[in-house]
Amino acid sequence: MLSTMQDVPLTVSRILAHGSTIHGESEVITWTGGADPQRRTFAEVGRRAAQLAHALRDELGVVAEERVATLAWNNAEHLEAYLAIPSMGAVLHTLNLRLPAEQLAWIINHAEDRVVLVNGTVIPLLAPLLPQLRTLEHLVVIGPGDLSALADAQVRVHDYEELIAGRAETFDWPEIDEREAAALCYTSGTTGDPKGVLYSHRSLYLHSLQVNNAEAFALSSQDIALPVVPMFHVNAWGLPHAAFMAGASLLMPDRFLQPAPLAEMIEAVRPTIGAAVPTIWQGLLAELDATKRDVACLKTVIIGGSACPPVLMRGFQDRHGIRVVHAWGMTETSPLGTVAHPPAGASGEEEWTYRATQGRFPASVEARLIGPGGEELPWDGESAGELEVRGPWIAGAYYGGAEGEPLRPEDKFSPDGWLRTGDVGTITANGYLTLTDRAKDVIKSGGEWISSVELENHLMAHPHVAEAAVVAVPDEKWGERPLATVVLRDGAVIGYEELKAFLGERIARWQLPERWAVIPSVPKTSVGKFDKKVLRRQYAEGELDVTLLA
Repeated sequence: MLSTMQDVPLTVSRILAHGSTIHGESEVITWTGGADPQRRTFAEVGRRAAQLAHALRDELGVVAEERVATLAWNNAEHLEAYLAIPSMGAVLHTLNLRLPAEQLAWIINHAEDRVVLVNGTVIPLLAPLLPQLRTLEHLVVIGPGDLSALADAQVRVHDYEELIAGRAETFDWPEIDEREAAALCYTSGTTGDPKGVLYSHRSLYLHSLQVNNAEAFALSSQDIALPVVPMFHVNAWGLPHAAFMAGASLLMPDRFLQPAPLAEMIEAVRPTIGAAVPTIWQGLLAELDATKRDVACLKTVIIGGSACPPVLMRGFQDRHGIRVVHAWGMTETSPLGTVAHPPAGASGEEEWTYRATQGRFPASVEARLIGPGGEELPWDGESAGELEVRGPWIAGAYYGGAEGEPLRPEDKFSPDGWLRTGDVGTITANGYLTLTDRAKDVIKSGGEWISSVELENHLMAHPHVAEAAVVAVPDEKWGERPLATVVLRDGAVIGYEELKAFLGERIARWQLPERWAVIPSVPKTSVGKFDKKVLRRQYAEGELDVTLLA
């Protein structure tokens, strides 16, 4: 028996219509590096999104299902593209401007992008790639920039403001099947070619509802959200769509991502919630510790992308009154997979124990742990296995197989359709996930597993250590052993024996690293995660000054 409920498609155009009318007075505030940020109401953003859609369709010939790329910072114009492109039936394709040039060119060609919207300040990155881009026909330049590098380009170059000027401020948004593609993000391609994840209108809508849920980020029209996480990194964790749905104003940092300008914009615009990877917040914490700032407005920061050191969480709360909320996700999960809000009644150290986990699964995300033999493991907080998930905003395949068919690699998807995350961890009986490592990063020593993440978190709790990364290296006796690489704080001097003794007070003796090295900085991926494959290569090629302790 069918229900009597109306069947209304869940589409991005409905988020656009709701935000630009019901929450028309909310604002998008783009930081410009000075005392006068650019301000635009949601109503204005809605009108300009309509103008952009007319320009893309009528001037550039964009049709349904066509990928339209963006190579841009977090700003109001990028948000207009976020809303206009999917709403008109095309597919928003966000390009990661931190990828190596060869990967960026590969992705543009693989997606067959014909139109790219690019910030003027990013032109020096894109211009050298133009001869390699087989399908590109139009560049739409947002904001000021040096166009001289495009003088001989075999593409048409348009100014964003000139392109949309004078066009109708309303658009007859088509009725789209909610299962149709709305946005395309590629994984960072740390192993093999990047893989495209194609989000549907339905998945983005449902994901936005969950982001706004009290068990997640709880956005409302009373908030100003600061997405430092780039809009090319899993749709800025869903914050642009969710904020437009909830009426939460947005503070867009544009290219000003260093600690000092971030502190300045927080003090000036007064956001209530922020989101970024740990490396961003580590820099901001050091800035706030060194320079007196009024950041009392910032009540919550969301940290994801990689495990958050507990010392960072306590530093923000104890010294600045800012609550850090840990979350986990990945490109394939849209990305909201878990959020670490403690259960009712937890307090003191018990509360901190829960907050240090990756968090609990929302209602729409199912999870299971798979052991080395393929067996499903219990949720007992002790049994560690590879995490697999499924749900309405979880990828079931990758984009771009032969003849348009989806790709389902066996190492990424189980035979019954679950996403194999590549993360190893445990789950408690009440659904709290603790990740102990990436499957590729876990240290297999003498038949036992050592968590590199646990060792890193303990090392980063030492007052002289700014960052630490631990990787597995070959060992004749045990198969693998941990190599600890540390970045010392400015002016710090400390011996390896002292660091080993500090670690020995917190973990089992057999897990203590014998190999140690001080490095100037931990290599990072394009989205700010520790790039451990670089450290493994540097060790194998003898580039690290390693000290061996007894």
